[in-house]
Amino acid sequence: MRNGAPFKDWELPGALGWVRAKLKGVTDGDRQMVDILTTVLTDGLAAVEAACAEALAGGTHSADVILNILARRSEPTPSPAVATPEQLHLVVPPRADCARYDGLRPLPTLPTAALVEAATVVGTHGAV
Repeated sequence: MRNGAPFKDWELPGALGWVRAKLKGVTDGDRQMVDILTTVLTDGLAAVEAACAEALAGGTHSADVILNILARRSEPTPSPAVATPEQLHLVVPPRADCARYDGLRPLPTLPTAALVEAATVVGTHGAV
């Protein structure tokens, strides 16, 4: 009660009202609604209502989804590509040849005893 009169629910425009009605049945619905309404200060009422409408069209009414929609819409557009000066262009394009990299690795060194043992096994049993 406020000043002796019972608290009257707000009238929220369009999709915001639908989201509010759906969040009433959720345990933390009030907290989620506060999160949504807080974004009105930064993104504007029209953007928040449009995000609510998009979320409802997708079959959800979660604050996380609505805030994600707003965040995706406010991402900056990618900057245009920078023109590469002629002197920085590749003269020899790279080759996809893994064997070149195998040649850079040092050959494994086996202990002499292992070589003698391997020769003995081959000599005793014949080549396999």
